Amino acid sequence: MRLNLILALSFLACLTFSLANDQRRPLARGRRRGVGPKRARKQTSNTALQQGRTAESNGQDGSIFAESYKNSKEPKPNYEVTAAKSEHCVFRGITMYDKTVWSPKPCVNCLCSSGEVVCDRILCPALHCQLKFQPIGQCCPICIDPVVDAPDFSGDPPFPIDLGDPYTEISQSQRDKKEKLKKDEEERIRKKDAERKQRKKQKKEEAERQRKLKEAKEAREKEEELRRLREEQEERAAAEERKRRMEEQRRVEEDRARRLEMEQREMIRALEEAAERAKEGLRGDEATEDEDMVWLRGDVFQMPPVPPTRAANSPSLLALQEPTEPGEEDHEPGEDETGVVEEESEMVTTLLPPGCSISDVTVTCENAKLMGIPPLSIPELKSLSLQGNEIKTIPAGAFNGIPNLEWIDLGKNKIVSSGIDPQTFKSLKFLSRLYMDGNLLEQIPSELPSTLQELKINENNLKEIEENSFEGLSSLVILEMEGNLLSEGNVHPQAFKPLKELTYLRLGRNHFRTIPQGLPASLLELYLENNLIEDISETAFNHTTNINVVVLRQNKLDESSIAPLAWINHRNLESVDLSHNNFYLVPSFLPKSLVHLVLAGNQIERIPGYVFAHMEPGLEYLYLSYNKLDGDAIEPESFFGTFNTMTELCLDHNQLTSIPMGINEMTTLHFLRLNNNKIRHISEDAICDPMNKDDSHLVALRLENNFLDPRKIPPTAFSCVRSYSSVVLKPQRIK
Repeated sequence: MRLNLILALSFLACLTFSLANDQRRPLARGRRRGVGPKRARKQTSNTALQQGRTAESNGQDGSIFAESYKNSKEPKPNYEVTAAKSEHCVFRGITMYDKTVWSPKPCVNCLCSSGEVVCDRILCPALHCQLKFQPIGQCCPICIDPVVDAPDFSGDPPFPIDLGDPYTEISQSQRDKKEKLKKDEEERIRKKDAERKQRKKQKKEEAERQRKLKEAKEAREKEEELRRLREEQEERAAAEERKRRMEEQRRVEEDRARRLEMEQREMIRALEEAAERAKEGLRGDEATEDEDMVWLRGDVFQMPPVPPTRAANSPSLLALQEPTEPGEEDHEPGEDETGVVEEESEMVTTLLPPGCSISDVTVTCENAKLMGIPPLSIPELKSLSLQGNEIKTIPAGAFNGIPNLEWIDLGKNKIVSSGIDPQTFKSLKFLSRLYMDGNLLEQIPSELPSTLQELKINENNLKEIEENSFEGLSSLVILEMEGNLLSEGNVHPQAFKPLKELTYLRLGRNHFRTIPQGLPASLLELYLENNLIEDISETAFNHTTNINVVVLRQNKLDESSIAPLAWINHRNLESVDLSHNNFYLVPSFLPKSLVHLVLAGNQIERIPGYVFAHMEPGLEYLYLSYNKLDGDAIEPESFFGTFNTMTELCLDHNQLTSIPMGINEMTTLHFLRLNNNKIRHISEDAICDPMNKDDSHLVALRLENNFLDPRKIPPTAFSCVRSYSSVVLKPQRIK
C-alpha cells in the first residue's frame, strides 16, 4: 500500500513537471508533437545509434554530449539534405544558411557548415536506481527512487536545472567574454611592457657599444701617438747609433791604416838591414875570390854579385839593384824603396814550401799537398791559410815562428781531435779568427786563446759539447758548427754559458729535435735549418730576449708545434724563416715585432683573418711562394695590420684564381709576385683603389704564367702604377 502511494505521488510530480515545461516551450509552427507509441519507437531507434560511442563532455545536469556525427563511423541520419548553393543546406525543402543551427528531433542538434549538415546527439549517463522515468520533453531518464543512504558527491542541487535557460547562457558567455578581454588586455600590457624593456635594453646596449667604440678609438689614437713617439725616438736612437758606428768604424780604419803603415815601415827597415848585411858579405867575398866571380851559394837571399865598378860608388840600397841603363840614374827615392820591397818579397818566397805564396802580411798555402804545418819564421805575419791540404796533426810549437797571427784557416784537411796538442794555440796571443771546417774533429779543441772572436767548425764529426768546451772564450762573437752530429742529447745545457759576447750561432744540418737549451742572452742570430725540430716550447727563447733573426727552414714544424707564448712577446725578433716545413695555415702567435716572414714551400691552404693584426709596427716582407693557396684561401681580413707597412709580397706558384682582396689597400707595396697561379680575370679595383687618388709605389708586378687575356683586362686596372713597364703579363698559359 505504501509503495503504491509513493508511485502515485511520483507520477503526479512528473506529470506536473512535464506540463510546466510544455507551457514554457513554444510549439513549432506546422508541427504536432506527440507522446504516443510512434515517438517512443523513434526514441528506441535513436538509442541504437548511441551504443558504442565515447563521451566528450558533461553538461551541468549530468548529460553527456556525444561527438559530431561528421566524425562518427555510424551511418548518417536519413534526412533529405540538398544544398541550394555551395554554402547553404536544404532540409525538408527549407534552405538553411551557413552556420544555421536547428533541432530536427529531440536530443539532436544540427549545424549547416559550408553546405554540409553536421548533427550531434546527446548521450545519457548510466543511472544506478531501480525505478527510472523519462519526463516528457527530456532526452534522458531520471531516477524516481533515489538511494537515501548514498552520499552525494556530485555537488549538484537537489532540484533540476534547466541548461537551456537563455539567461544563464548569456551570463556565462558574458563572463567568458569579459575574462577573455581581461586576459587579452593583460597580455597586451605584458607585451607592451616587454617591448618597452627590450627598447630600453637595446638603447642601453647601443649606448654601451658607442661608449666602447669611443674608448677604443681614443685608445687607438693614444696608442698611435705613443707608437709615433716611440718610432721617432727609435729613429733618433738609430741615427745616433749609425753615427756612432760610422765614427767608430772610421777610427778603426784609421787605426788599421796607421798600424799597416807602421808594419810596412818596420818591414822596410828590416829589409834594409838585411840588404846591408848582404852587401857587406858580398864585399868580403869579392876580396877573397875576386878572380872566380861566382855567385854566393851561402847567401840566404841568393842575390847575384854586383859589378865592382858600381859597388864602390853606389849607396847601400843601390847595391842590391840590377845595373841601370844610362839616363835612368835620376829617379825618385820612393822607387828605390819599392824595388827593395819587391825584391825582398821574392827572396822570402824562395824560403816558402812549393805551392805557397806571400802577399803583404798573409801567407797562402792552399791545395799545396802539405802533410804538416810548415816551419815558418816570419814574426810580422798576420794571416795564414792552409786550406785543402793533407794535414792530420798540429804539434805543440807549430806556430812559434809566427806568434802574431790573427787569422788561421785550416779548413778541408784531415785533422782529428787527438792530433791537436793542447798547447798548440795557447801561444797565439792575438788570434781572433780560427777556421777548421771540413776536418774530422769530434770535439772542440781545448786551450783556445781568449782573444778568439770567430770560430768555425762546420762539416766535422762533432758528437759532444761538454760544459767546459768554450771555457775562457768570453770574447767569442761568431760560432759555426753546421753539418755535425749534434743534438739536444749531447749538448750540455750550460755549454754556451761562458760565451758572454756571442751574437751569431749556426747549428744547421744537425740532429736537433728542439731548440737547444742555455742559449746566451747576447744572441742576435740563430740558424737551425735542416734539423728535425718538431716543437717550440714556451721557454725556448726565454733568455734570448735580444734575438733578431731565427731560421728554422726544412724542419718538421706545423701550426700546432709553436706554443702560444713561445715568442709572441719578443720586441726585437724581426726575421723568422719557417719555409719548407709542414704548415697548413699561417701560424698564429707570431712575434709582435716581426718584419720579415718566410713561409715558402709549405702546404699552406689558408691565411686566417687578423693573423698579422697584432704586429707593431707591422709586417714588411711576406713570402708565401710554392704553397696551396686557392680562391677561398685569403679572407678580407687576412692582411689586416699590414696595409701601411707591407713592402714585398710573394704569392707566386700557388692556385689563386683572382687577385686577393686587400692588396689595393697596401699603400707601401713595392714588389708583388702573383705569377704561376690560375688567375683568369683582374677586376678594375683589384690593384688600384678607386678611392685613393695617389700613385702606387709598385715597382714590380709579376702576373705571367696565369690564364689571363691581356685584351680583357680593364683599361684602368693598372692606372695607379707609375710605369707600365713594371707590370709583367707575358707569357700566359694556354687555357
